[in-house]
Amino acid sequence: MTDNPSKVQDQAGAVRPGEELPEAQLLSYLQTELPHLEGPMQVTQYSGGASNWTYRLQFANADLILRRPPAGTKAKSAHDMGREYRLQKALKPVFPYVPEVLLYTDDESIIGAEFYIMERIAGIIPRKNMPRGLDLSEKQTRQLCKNAIDCLIELHQVDIKAAGLDSLAKGAGYTERQVSGWCERYRKAKTWNVPSGKKLMRWLQQNMPAHETICMTHNDFRFDNLVLDEQDPTHIIGVLDWELATLGNPLMDIGNALAYWIEAGDDRIAQSTRRQPTHIAGMFTRAEVIDYYCRKMGVDVKDFRFYEVFGLFRLSVIAQQIYYRYHHKQTRNPAFKNFWFLVNYLHWRARQLIKKG
Repeated sequence: MTDNPSKVQDQAGAVRPGEELPEAQLLSYLQTELPHLEGPMQVTQYSGGASNWTYRLQFANADLILRRPPAGTKAKSAHDMGREYRLQKALKPVFPYVPEVLLYTDDESIIGAEFYIMERIAGIIPRKNMPRGLDLSEKQTRQLCKNAIDCLIELHQVDIKAAGLDSLAKGAGYTERQVSGWCERYRKAKTWNVPSGKKLMRWLQQNMPAHETICMTHNDFRFDNLVLDEQDPTHIIGVLDWELATLGNPLMDIGNALAYWIEAGDDRIAQSTRRQPTHIAGMFTRAEVIDYYCRKMGVDVKDFRFYEVFGLFRLSVIAQQIYYRYHHKQTRNPAFKNFWFLVNYLHWRARQLIKKG
């Protein structure tokens, strides 16, 4: 554990060059819409994440988060700040881990893009590694892992009709729409230095499960999208980044989460892509995640490969869409320079999983 919780609390840093906010215009707007705000506004930016831009706005009496889409061409239906705002507002009463959202605007004259404001949940966000100074025992780590999966199970058990979320998306036929949609996105974002993906996409189309359950899904459930209690880091107090959340197949949500789940025995390339501390002693393996989830949910899945392969392919498309923006000079973030290599690797991992059958 830690003797000083404030030292391990997640912090934002300097705003990246080219991603600055027009602070005077933004402050004027916020003071009109949120008149309770006091004092000057201090702006910092979170470095984690490769999609929407996330800023921290600190006032004398408030600690806020601003979320906006990235600059450059964006995929159809992606980076929809209004949808992300409305979803969290509807979900908050039945899923307390959601941040409190305060306002949304599609007036791009304020900062050059639509955006929304929410309250910041202060706590620990496990990124590539646990924060320095936070020492969890193997038993505590295992408890944290269970709590994380239980949190996702709780989301999957939300009564979507009672929450007014049953009209959020089409629902039935989700699996087929996801496969065809992500295949199309990959074809549109493809560059010369990544695989054609034809065999992989064909396998997904031919191996879709005959049955699906529809529930509320997050679709980006990772430890670096969780906020942990500073006093008890095994306890989850927040779930962030609802950009991809929808009514979907819960087993695909697990498959999507496993695509990011790098365990201790994985190869060096996988370890170099790790974004969360799933490699440390006490963490579940991917097989244990599947077993724990299926047992808790009473689900019998004899072959989980479709969901794992889909998760890897979907992650490759997300990486390729980001790389496409860098390749066409729509973003200057150097972190995206070698994403093409990640796409190649993810396709290789997916093919290896298919061969195991």
